[in-house]
Amino acid sequence: MDLGIKGKVAVVCGASAGMGKATALSLAKEGVKVALCARNPGNLEAAAVQIRKATGAEVFFQTADVTDSKAVEEFLEETHHRLGCPDILVNNAGGPPPGNFQSTPVEAWESAHRLTLSSAVSFCRQVLPHMQKRRWGRIVTITSLSVKQPIESLILSNTYRTGLTAFMKSLAGEVAAHGVTVNCVCPGYTDTERLNELSEAQAAKRGITPAQVKEEWEKSIPAGRLGRPEEIADLIAFLASERAGYLTGASILVDGGHIRALV
Repeated sequence: MDLGIKGKVAVVCGASAGMGKATALSLAKEGVKVALCARNPGNLEAAAVQIRKATGAEVFFQTADVTDSKAVEEFLEETHHRLGCPDILVNNAGGPPPGNFQSTPVEAWESAHRLTLSSAVSFCRQVLPHMQKRRWGRIVTITSLSVKQPIESLILSNTYRTGLTAFMKSLAGEVAAHGVTVNCVCPGYTDTERLNELSEAQAAKRGITPAQVKEEWEKSIPAGRLGRPEEIADLIAFLASERAGYLTGASILVDGGHIRALV
């Protein structure tokens, strides 16, 4: 299927590993020019080299902390200089630390807010004027199945990813008439570094092994397995495509059937 986005420019946040890296690769395979950012310079450069080698696409990368609005602005300015104005934005940030209400210190709430919600607002504020002017744009935000059903001991993620979803839904209505779509992808338990961290935290809390925790998660999923990053990435590539122009304001689960709710 021709997605109609060859030559477009995409910004992918958190692109050094996991779903961010897989998304950048999927878009690059479609002939999209990709700009990658993440905090770890070594992993980010390795991801860029791998994507460039695998696809032949134009790849620009720059270390940036998405919680730093000045760093976001500088990264996007350099992207514009190197590749052109972004047509596609993929918001993605590492999840805040696990914990329940009583165990979560006050300062963690502000940190989680900057990481999960404010970072996406900052990127959207920077790229939207260009998208609206050209009357074409795609914003896709990676959230979590927790926006449909809160996950125990992830109070920060449950709170701020839900707020992020509400922001994106509101934004979708404001910019749809300008040819800009705004959607969220809600991954379930997916085999990433973040899931390894969560399984280790659960294991330490319960006195079992991370492998046992993952086995329990797999048993709770009708598909009987963890998701793969590329399965989320390929959906994002479709949402970023010309063919998805009438799909906006959605939050789409990719969870192997884990969430049983009707909506």
